[in-house]
Amino acid sequence: MSAAPILIKEVAQLQQQLGECRATRQSIALVPTMGGLHQGHLSLVEAANQQADVSVVSIFVNPSQFGPAEDLSQYPRNLLHDLELLKSVSADIVFAPSVLEMYPPGSPSSIEPGKNAVRWEGSLRPEHFAGVVAAVYRLFELTKPNVAFFGQKDYQQTCVIRELVQTLDLDIDIIVCPIIREPDGLAMSSRNTYLSPEQRRQATSLYRGLRVAFHAAQKGEVHAKTLIQLARQQLDAAGIDHIDYVAVVDGFSLEPLHQINANAFMIMAAYAGDTRLIDNVSFQPPQF
Repeated sequence: MSAAPILIKEVAQLQQQLGECRATRQSIALVPTMGGLHQGHLSLVEAANQQADVSVVSIFVNPSQFGPAEDLSQYPRNLLHDLELLKSVSADIVFAPSVLEMYPPGSPSSIEPGKNAVRWEGSLRPEHFAGVVAAVYRLFELTKPNVAFFGQKDYQQTCVIRELVQTLDLDIDIIVCPIIREPDGLAMSSRNTYLSPEQRRQATSLYRGLRVAFHAAQKGEVHAKTLIQLARQQLDAAGIDHIDYVAVVDGFSLEPLHQINANAFMIMAAYAGDTRLIDNVSFQPPQF
């Protein structure tokens, strides 16, 4: 049976523990999360364990990345359950700080996110990426990891974090791991627990839309407009009537494309009921 991870809630204890790891030349991997863990998060920890000596999983529901009308108060929080899941994948350290530990009085101003934060999620949720960057940079400062792991489901976020690391010349490898999906194709998300059975059926249309577009591209369709129409047809057929965006973008710059290129992605955000869902796919196989 796997040993339970070491639970740390204070910065001083974390830095002492990781200082001992560095003294023995152990490499450190960071997996930032907001808790509400599922198999998608656990896959990141498994990848971290393969590439580093010590895996650190942060659990911090970051208030600065939620807008005024978003679901901060309802976001899933169950630390004991999360710890049991992390024990099953042999996480070494769980850092679960309070807001005061993360952002003590006198903390320096947050770093502004770069150009990858401007479009899509950035335009619809103006505070979001500034909050993400503040928390992730703080975690980088506290843990000084050799490598950090993020999930592809939040694809724009991974682009923002990579841009942060490049801009600040941080010596951290950023690894983006594949989306983990439910058997019906729905991308695993902590917010899936909000969905009613009918909304859950609607939500799977995001996956179907991505899959239809992907297979059309594999058969030779290159026009973004056509691929977007194919994907939106699946959402429309499922009764999804609140679509924030369905776009074909360059996977580096996130700029919209007229025709797919070698690094093209389709990204989308839509609502099933009151629950906002995001998903994406690369047009490079293998995917579906």
